[in-house]
Amino acid sequence: MLCTALVFFMHLGFSLLEIGLTRQKNTVNILFKNFFIICIGLVLYALIGFNLMYPTSFWRGIIPDYFFALFGLVSPSVAEGLDLTYNTGYTYWTDFLFQGMFAATAATIISGAVAERAKLGSFFAFSMLYVGLVYPLVGSWKWGGGFLDSWGFYDFAGSTLVHSVGGWAALVYITKLGARIGKFSSEGKPMAIPGHNLPFSATGVLILWLGWFGFNGGSVLSADPALTSLVLTTTSLSAAAGGLAAAGFVHLVYKNFDLTMFMNGILGGLVSITAGADLMSITDAIFVGAIGGVIVVLAVALLDRLKLDDPVGAVAVHLGTGIWGTLAVGLFGSAASLHQFFIQFIGIAIIAAFCIGFSWIALSLIAKFFGLRVNREEELNGLDQAEHGGMNAYADFRMNQH
Repeated sequence: MLCTALVFFMHLGFSLLEIGLTRQKNTVNILFKNFFIICIGLVLYALIGFNLMYPTSFWRGIIPDYFFALFGLVSPSVAEGLDLTYNTGYTYWTDFLFQGMFAATAATIISGAVAERAKLGSFFAFSMLYVGLVYPLVGSWKWGGGFLDSWGFYDFAGSTLVHSVGGWAALVYITKLGARIGKFSSEGKPMAIPGHNLPFSATGVLILWLGWFGFNGGSVLSADPALTSLVLTTTSLSAAAGGLAAAGFVHLVYKNFDLTMFMNGILGGLVSITAGADLMSITDAIFVGAIGGVIVVLAVALLDRLKLDDPVGAVAVHLGTGIWGTLAVGLFGSAASLHQFFIQFIGIAIIAAFCIGFSWIALSLIAKFFGLRVNREEELNGLDQAEHGGMNAYADFRMNQH
């Protein structure tokens, strides 16, 4: 339950990171999306997601045996009340709430990538489909005891099952959405659109790092002191190595010290270690995180070359290093082998195909009936004006002074 609270706290980190890296005129819009995601994520996970993710039938993750009776949670009970033997170390309700926080996190990844030009209603529709169906179905293939689990695919806390699942959707969404006005010159050169509050973003990154103690630490699923302390150590070392590697690589290539790359390098290190945090040694964790930090920088450059606009670097961080971290299980740590690497690769490919296919179809339908993007005037004026009745995130109180 403590780890559940830490993962919940991560939503504040995501909110601060996103508003800091974007422009002031879209602040209310981003905060509104983040509130919506945590609220709808929990409700949908209670009504549909939890039962889809942990089915009991032979057709695990495909056709649960109570497919027509999904709605609502039914806890195991005995004559005396709640069955506290549900699992070693935690109850049914603890399990639901912890996993529900993960579900909401996957949708939050998409929010940052589509910031500053996505229609709010269309984003809501897609988020509900994705967190209600895609995330729990993919999760069931491994964490619900499905076919990927039987094949030996390994993802300790979600480099693929959470971060890449969100990252694939974000990639498809920004491809269909198009870049913000002014992001690329007429010659196709990427132009900087600075965020309005880097201290907010820095605070958000540090909150996310703290929250990862719950994200990875809670995934031990017990209070085992030896394994939990190892996981927290590998997690933190990978984060530190990722930040240092990203900052150093940017300085080597671009001759400057870029704070945003340093911060995203830290997040890249965190995502990278998430798949194998319980399998890595200290040196393994440092190597995995450092490579993840460099991948973030390279992924940002690749997106610019492809003219894909991701204001907060969500695709680079969550998809790029999510893939790397999952593959790293087969290269580093106690499970490393050519066979494990192959299984990890196959798992990533299957999940990628499903997430991309679903996202493309769903977004195409939403685009046809509702549209994905606000019009030019609304984008230039800011989504706070267009979608929220002109609400101002930073009211000017000087007008009220006497």
